[in-house]
Amino acid sequence: MTKRHITYFACTTALVGAFLGTTPASAAHQTLVVRPGESIQKAVDAARSGDTVLVLAGTYRESVTVKTPGVTLRGAGRETVLQPPRRTKAAPHGKKGSVTCREAGNGICVIGRKNKALANVTVSDLLVTGFAKTGVWSMGTDRLTVERVTADDNGQWGIAQEHSTRGMFRHDTARGNGDAGLFLANNVKAEEGARDTKGTQVTENRLEGNRIGVTVRRLRNLSLTHNHVSGNCAGVFVVGDENKPKTGALTVSHNLVVRNNKYCPKTARLPYLQGSGIVLTGTEDALVTRNTVTGHSGRSPLSGGIVLFKSFVGATSERNRITGNTLGSNSPADLVNQEAAKRGNAFDGNSCRASKPSGLC
Repeated sequence: MTKRHITYFACTTALVGAFLGTTPASAAHQTLVVRPGESIQKAVDAARSGDTVLVLAGTYRESVTVKTPGVTLRGAGRETVLQPPRRTKAAPHGKKGSVTCREAGNGICVIGRKNKALANVTVSDLLVTGFAKTGVWSMGTDRLTVERVTADDNGQWGIAQEHSTRGMFRHDTARGNGDAGLFLANNVKAEEGARDTKGTQVTENRLEGNRIGVTVRRLRNLSLTHNHVSGNCAGVFVVGDENKPKTGALTVSHNLVVRNNKYCPKTARLPYLQGSGIVLTGTEDALVTRNTVTGHSGRSPLSGGIVLFKSFVGATSERNRITGNTLGSNSPADLVNQEAAKRGNAFDGNSCRASKPSGLC
């Protein structure tokens, strides 16, 4: 990257600070501009905390890894496109025991250290498509923001985060991904209890045509609000297991979950999916409220509008409250409770016609 491609922006207060002998930290922040044909990774590597890497409209065939706190990676909207590199030669191998973002099949990777979270990174305003695994993947972060990102047609997840806290996912679009459009988890490679996310927010996203719209796995203390979830095999999955602490203490509210009737074959973990709106399994103390869930139809064990599913591994769902939701035209029922009555799950104030067992509406 040449000097002409690095644009510096400083506030007038920096000049005042110079006369006073104190320069604000913001005066050192810079915007590194990347044009088509240039390397996004080189700009990210040159960026320091507080800097912005601005990627202009165009198609960039590379994977990008962010490991510096406080960096913003921003495109020009969907006209900034990241796609997998062309296979002209074998990808270089990383160090022993490590796999690069590209080798793992991911588009953008935001990665913290083992014992120190990477803080305050933002990824926004771009399209990530066609990667073998995940469009945007993060691990070990705190206060990561992913906004106005489109993740289409990636092999596994559109946007995914593991082992992280206080994330913000808003105004994103995920379509046609092989598994979840948006996937949030503790750690998929280790058997651990649910992690306290300290208030992660998933809000105002569009999740369409994926296997599952949103999956929350082994997490606590987060909210899913005002999302539009349609055309997937299943809309929203909140999943726990036998590990402790359990998944729960979270809110699913004000979402529009409509016609998630795509057919997806069974996997090693789940039966086939079709016609599932919101599914909770192995969760505790979750609040599901003021969602609109309509038009689901299927014969999978997980089918229905809002479903409390009896876990395959024996993890019970306890003390969940499903209240104030609007449901209609869901089959086999608007509300489905497969847990025993003694588990303390409450269904009240919902607008619906049919339930299994009867009496929940």
